[in-house]
Amino acid sequence: MPNASENVFPVSLYATPGPPYRDVFYTVPRAGHLVAGPMHHVRRDHFPGHELILCLRGRGWARIQGRLHTVEPGDLLWINCHHPHEHGAMSDDPWEVYWIRAEGPRLAQVSELLAVRENPVIGGGDVDPARRVYLELFRLIADESPGSSARIHANVAQLLAFAFSARQQSGVSAPDLPLALQRPVEAMKMSYFERHTVASLSRMAGLSATHFSRLFKDAFGTSPIDWLRRERISQAKRRLVDTSDDIKEIAEQVGYNDRYFFSKDFKKHTGLTPTQFRMFETNV
Repeated sequence: MPNASENVFPVSLYATPGPPYRDVFYTVPRAGHLVAGPMHHVRRDHFPGHELILCLRGRGWARIQGRLHTVEPGDLLWINCHHPHEHGAMSDDPWEVYWIRAEGPRLAQVSELLAVRENPVIGGGDVDPARRVYLELFRLIADESPGSSARIHANVAQLLAFAFSARQQSGVSAPDLPLALQRPVEAMKMSYFERHTVASLSRMAGLSATHFSRLFKDAFGTSPIDWLRRERISQAKRRLVDTSDDIKEIAEQVGYNDRYFFSKDFKKHTGLTPTQFRMFETNV
C-alpha cells in the first residue's frame, strides 16, 4: 500500500498528436486520474496547454494571478498553463481528480470568454456527464485507434460545453470591473501595440497615477504595465504560431520597437526565445 503522503496515479496517459491534427483539432497530450496525498503541490511559471481538472472528492486549491481559489467536489478547475500558476491538495482533505492537458486552436480565447484568469473554478453543473467524458478520453488516448483524434476533439469540445453550461447555471462570472478601469483596459486590449504609460492610462481613468495603480492591482493582481506586457506577449505567441512573419515584424506588430528587448521580454515571460517558442509549438 502507498504511504498516505504519496500521490497515486491509477491512470497516467501520454499521447503525441501529429501535426495535421494538432493544427485543427483539440488534442490531449497528457491525461490522468490522481488520488493526491496531502503534500500534492504543482507550481509553474509557464507550461504548454490548458489543464482541465475535475475534482471528484476531497478539496484542492489554486493560485492564479496572486489570488487563492478553493476547489470543491464537482468543481472544474481550468488553468491556462501559459501563465504563472500553482495548485494542489488541501492537506486535511486531499483531492481526487480526473485531469487532462488540452491543446488546440482558440483555447486561449475560450478561456477568456469563461474569464478563467479571474475565476478559474467552474462549479454548478451536473458532474456525472463530465466524469463520463473524462473516462471516454482516457479510453481513446489509450486505444490510439484510427479516427481517435477526431473523437478526442469531440470529447474535449463536450468538456468546453460543460464548462459554459456550468458557468451559466452557477451565475458566476468575472468580477465586475470598476468603472474607472473600463476605458484604460479597453484601450490596452484594443491597441496593445501602442505606447501606454501609467500617466496616460490614469488620465483615461480620471484618477491620480497612485490611485489608478492601486485600483488596477486590486482588480487584476498585477500592475498596469505588467498586464500590458503579458497581453503583448500573448499576442506575439499567436503571431509566432499562426503566421510566418519575421520576428522583427512581430515585435513591431505587438508594440516593441526593439527586437532585442522584445526577445528578452518574451524569454522572461515564457522561458523561451521567440525562435525557440515557434519551433516548439510547430514541431511538438
